[in-house]
Amino acid sequence: MSDIKMVECPRDAMQGIHDFIPTETKIAYLNLLLKCGFDTLDFGSFVSPKAIPQLADTKEVLKGLNVNSETKLLAIVANKRGAEEAVSFDEIAYIGYPFSVSETFQLRNTNTRLSDALGVLEQIQTICSSNKKELVVYLSMGFGNPYGDAWSPEVVATWCDKLSSELGINRMAPSDTIGCAQPNVVESLFSTLITYFPNVAFGAHLHARKENAHSLLEAAYNGGCRRFDGAFLGYGGCPMAKDELTGNMPTESMVEWMDSRGLSHGLTEETMREARTMAQTIFQQYH
Repeated sequence: MSDIKMVECPRDAMQGIHDFIPTETKIAYLNLLLKCGFDTLDFGSFVSPKAIPQLADTKEVLKGLNVNSETKLLAIVANKRGAEEAVSFDEIAYIGYPFSVSETFQLRNTNTRLSDALGVLEQIQTICSSNKKELVVYLSMGFGNPYGDAWSPEVVATWCDKLSSELGINRMAPSDTIGCAQPNVVESLFSTLITYFPNVAFGAHLHARKENAHSLLEAAYNGGCRRFDGAFLGYGGCPMAKDELTGNMPTESMVEWMDSRGLSHGLTEETMREARTMAQTIFQQYH
């Protein structure tokens, strides 16, 4: 068993890229990632192609993936319709939904207010439960808020309590959507959430510059987190957040930190190098 569960997020890496990456290229890259040993692959999304044109081919991509891999597939949805479509595919294990603790960002990201998003989330949880899928809720703006909405660890904990006790959601990932997290806040928040909600599996979806990666990882790990999202070379970010995208936590930096601590992450070094090289080729060509 690995000490750490690694989640690779090519969906997040690709979604903000303007030039369309050919479906065949996506399939080849994702199939290589499926050989690396990741616990989960955040591979695509079932959202409006007008909102995220880059991922309009998610269904076609899915048809070409190696479903015999032990890596579980995760797809993002933004509403009931997307959830109904996503759960129809046996290959998908996890359905992800971005629920913001910021009213302003929820409107920017899914065009709904928090009260309405909560109702949508309840519908999606029912759909997932009925179809034996697990729902992962990403708590956007989980480490701070640039929009003037109230934010504190207590705000995040209050939403976790509501989602857990009222909707039965047991997988959540506080998300540093804009790269504003500070190590002391990250450690304190995970320590608090993991202590008060022992039945919830928490993950870290951190966006950061490469120079900040190790300090944030260490903070989350010291806070008790053992599930980490990343993307090779730190590509990606949320196109709904701001114009200057802050990239994902670089997978190679995460692995470097874990190796230095003697932590097992389950990734195959040779295949990981191949994937990193392919990522560089793709993201330099399509940008």
